[in-house]
Amino acid sequence: MTILSRRALLGASAALAAPAPAAFAQGAFPNRPITMIVPFAAGGPTDTVGRLIAQVMGNDLGQPMVVENVGGAGGTLGAQRVAQARPDGYTVLLHHIGMSTIPALYRRLAYDPINGFETLGLVTEVPMTLVARRNFPAANLAELVQVVRRERDRINLANAGVGAASHLCGLLFQKAIDTAVTTVPYRGTGPAMNDLVGGTVDLMCDQTTNTTEQIRATTIKGFAVTTDRRVPSLNELPTAAEAGLPNFEVTVWHGLYAPRGTPAPIAARLNQALVKALRDETIERRFAELGTTPVAAERATPEVHRAFWQADTAKWRPLIQAAGQYAD
Repeated sequence: MTILSRRALLGASAALAAPAPAAFAQGAFPNRPITMIVPFAAGGPTDTVGRLIAQVMGNDLGQPMVVENVGGAGGTLGAQRVAQARPDGYTVLLHHIGMSTIPALYRRLAYDPINGFETLGLVTEVPMTLVARRNFPAANLAELVQVVRRERDRINLANAGVGAASHLCGLLFQKAIDTAVTTVPYRGTGPAMNDLVGGTVDLMCDQTTNTTEQIRATTIKGFAVTTDRRVPSLNELPTAAEAGLPNFEVTVWHGLYAPRGTPAPIAARLNQALVKALRDETIERRFAELGTTPVAAERATPEVHRAFWQADTAKWRPLIQAAGQYAD
């Protein structure tokens, strides 16, 4: 065999042995656990959604998806952690409506709150509930509003921190009844709920994923849901409009993100696992028990997610600026 033909044979063998770079990258991912950052305390509503999705996605990906709670600063600490992470698909973010309000609430951030992420797909839109400690002296929403207006200086309203969904919902409630009360910020909804159950605080506006089981157990009082229709798992609760408060409507959407620059094949694999998880029977059942539903498959695409996020950001910005309340 000539030297030339031998070299040609060796070159052909090497080409056959080595897969194409894109195919190799796609086939190799993931080969170790993936971290899902939830930027709020454990036990809160976003944490609940994240842990349900992480378990099912991990099963499809063949590697554990481990939830890590990085709370504080209205969800910006966890978001910053992901924005600055290596864009290799091994660090993702599960965040809620706060991704739309952070750009207006925070004027100084160590990361780009809009261009620092790849969208992977929407997950769910969760109704909010207006709840109170179980011995709050009101039998319905109309009575609650009367008590709050009369006792405004002695009423306190818990939230999970400035910019959190519970904070935004609380602002809308105070605006709807034209009455300001004392707000009590916590480092996450979990601690706030603990104090509501213990009777330390009076009121809270929180997602059904965090309040449904507590309302059913009568450890807290539920007064209304903030959607245009009743929630099947809490069908006894009227909508705010039904109860006489028509200007109090808000839902909390959740989405999955990766750091900007994550390779397209890896982002596509993560989206594929997400879409499959949203059709999982366990997810559908557990979400229903918590008063929500997974988004339709066509809304779980990166493109629809980004367009929805941009539109929601544009909606909240003027409202926050008009209120003049900033987190920094």
